[in-house]
Amino acid sequence: MAELRLEELSARTVVAANALTLKPGQEQFVAPVSYSAAAAIPDPNTSWQRVVLDGDDVVAFIMGSFDPNAEHEEFKAILWRINVDADDQGRGIGTFAVRALADEARARGHERLYVIWESGELGPEQFFLRSGFQPVGETQYGETIGALDL
Repeated sequence: MAELRLEELSARTVVAANALTLKPGQEQFVAPVSYSAAAAIPDPNTSWQRVVLDGDDVVAFIMGSFDPNAEHEEFKAILWRINVDADDQGRGIGTFAVRALADEARARGHERLYVIWESGELGPEQFFLRSGFQPVGETQYGETIGALDL
């Protein structure tokens, strides 16, 4: 594995990010990267979208948001999406990306980073727990709200 690095999502990397594959069963928990990128367009000042590169290869996408004026605490600093290519899962790439987002949250003065996930056998819950997030609540739709103290 070459040294991992982050790069802003761009026209150059969005196609590769959108082509990231999932393990069977994971697709029910993740929408295509282009959906997340489009959702961030209304307020690009609060959106933090990065790809993780291993050498020249895009191996992951992560999207967070920082909105100190958000009505709900969990939306002030939140991990909205992480997608690591199926062939690259289990190599520490997701952990690298989450740490980078946590570092950015800390640098912006946040004390907690949040994430929301849907429970399920092949879902992201175990990854988020291993990354240090602890369940702190539930959305009105029954999804888990997790927090990582910074």
